[in-house]
Amino acid sequence: MAAPADATTKGQALALLAAAKNHGDLAVKLSSLKEVKEILLSLEPSLSAEIFPYLRELCLSPEVLVRRSLIEIIEEVGLRMLEHSYVLVSVLIHLVGDNDPTVAEKSISTGTTFFRSILEKMETQFHHHGKVDRWCVNLWTLMVMFKDAVFNIALDLEPGRVVGVKVLALKFMETFILLITPHASDPEKVSTSSEGSRQMINISSLAAGLPMLNLTGLMSEVNQTLVRLGSFLQAPTLIQDALPIAVIDWLKHRFNPYDEVQLTESYSSVEAASVTHFDSCLGI
Repeated sequence: MAAPADATTKGQALALLAAAKNHGDLAVKLSSLKEVKEILLSLEPSLSAEIFPYLRELCLSPEVLVRRSLIEIIEEVGLRMLEHSYVLVSVLIHLVGDNDPTVAEKSISTGTTFFRSILEKMETQFHHHGKVDRWCVNLWTLMVMFKDAVFNIALDLEPGRVVGVKVLALKFMETFILLITPHASDPEKVSTSSEGSRQMINISSLAAGLPMLNLTGLMSEVNQTLVRLGSFLQAPTLIQDALPIAVIDWLKHRFNPYDEVQLTESYSSVEAASVTHFDSCLGI
């Protein structure tokens, strides 16, 4: 049972969230959210988690700054209380498709950090205990949903998608490929935890003990993604946009498929497509 002081603090947080949702003054909404964040950080994680569901409604706020502030709360609080962050991550996934590009960009960037942190936490738990906690498995399920949502943005060939959103989606795609590819040896595969420690993620060892990771399926998806990237580069709507090339060029220089024949063939198709794309941009 919560102590009276905790109940009072929770009541204060809920009142502030009501103000953030309903007050007519944007400045009051933003200051209320700032106070909510401080309250959440001051409470025990299990108590803060009782307040998390009330943050959901702010996804529908008409004010862009409110939705951006919501993501900032999710990032700062959720990464510190990863075990209790399921609700926060589900809200984050919803905001990936936000109509405002700054909100979508912040959601993808924050989600990428969660992706790394959750994968690292799974690796750490498995290394020390030979198993992964249920809460971590549940978060990984959300990360698969996040991945699917961001991939759809990255490979969307329809005109109208803001360049900044698409580039961040492509950057997440490269992060996914490098983290999931067992043989990739690259500084980007060294994950930085919320505590600042750096750890090399051994995806092969982790997947061997955790069938739910389905490394074979993930590797197949990497293969398919590289093929789709080749098609992506050849899309005529992107001829004048050199920004995605920076992502593909990065992959060409950092990603080494080693002896994975299928990946090698897919990688070659990306390389050929990127050359064609550069030639088109130069009018060759």
